[in-house]
Amino acid sequence: MRVRRMGMIGLALLAACGAVVPSTTGDSAPEKLTLLAHDSFVGGVTEQTFAAFTAETGTRVELLQGGDAGTMLAQAIITKNDPIADILFGVDDTFLSKALQESLFVPYESPLLGDVPGELQLDSGHRVTPIDYGDVCLNYDKAAFGDGLAPPASLDELTDPAYRSMLVVENPATSSPGLAFLLATIAEYGDQWPDFWHSLVDNDVEVSPSWDDAYYSRFSAHDGDRPLVVSYASSPPAEVIYATQPMSDAPTGVITAGCYRQVEFAGILAGTSSEPAAGGLIDFMLQKGFQDTIPLTWFVYPANRQAELPEQFVQYTDVPDDPAQVAPEEIEVNRQSWIEQWQQIVLP
Repeated sequence: MRVRRMGMIGLALLAACGAVVPSTTGDSAPEKLTLLAHDSFVGGVTEQTFAAFTAETGTRVELLQGGDAGTMLAQAIITKNDPIADILFGVDDTFLSKALQESLFVPYESPLLGDVPGELQLDSGHRVTPIDYGDVCLNYDKAAFGDGLAPPASLDELTDPAYRSMLVVENPATSSPGLAFLLATIAEYGDQWPDFWHSLVDNDVEVSPSWDDAYYSRFSAHDGDRPLVVSYASSPPAEVIYATQPMSDAPTGVITAGCYRQVEFAGILAGTSSEPAAGGLIDFMLQKGFQDTIPLTWFVYPANRQAELPEQFVQYTDVPDDPAQVAPEEIEVNRQSWIEQWQQIVLP
């Protein structure tokens, strides 16, 4: 019989439903858990983020800022024999296979996984748990289109001379959305993806080193002159929420063709001395209360289908019906060669 291992909050959830749960007599809650996470996550955390977890368990959550996702993962790998944290959050599908090959995590199957769509559960061994996802999509500046020119409706249309000098993308070697867009083109065109990028180069695609630079310096909805940019499906509601003056409509839109879905995971680091409590923290991050806070804090989507989306996320964005994904193990084998080939084409 397969035994499902549960954290403290997982046990409490089952007990509340009347289920028989194993005894935890003798287990004591640790004073703290250390959560290693990437900078984007840490930047959204407030005193209230984990307050309910501490109130319920007596364990406080200490954050360890790890840089971007790749840097954070490198730290975890280098220190895996003497882990610097109990839990890692923020490894996504583009780095998942590498993390699993390094045996960074111990298996943990949350009792809340029944509320998580199967397509987000990319590790059948439950060494990591999906917490959120985001769709990298082309965005367009609504003010730049009309008068007979509509935004492109497909990746193919980006190579049309009508859209010459309109697109800015991020470098996949230095940018997570840049890599996601490259993967979307690989999923779309297979072995012919280099031909597509040659066509984009011929159509004067521009490359920025980061999302910040592409979106806020080169995108025409802000300070640039390019009305097409690789960004996120959640960017239009962010435009409305952070507008200095109230808006009745988002100034930008989403092109749902050519999107790539990124899934972010949390995992219990092998070697922790607080494994049951770490499982409890994963349960906490997966339960509805925490999941409800994800969209307006980190502008991604909650993994738990029971979570409620804020009105802005429903009203001001289009979610792709069939976003691209590439198997994590395929990404791991080919990531570097794909990036190098892209650089030879786009940045000769």
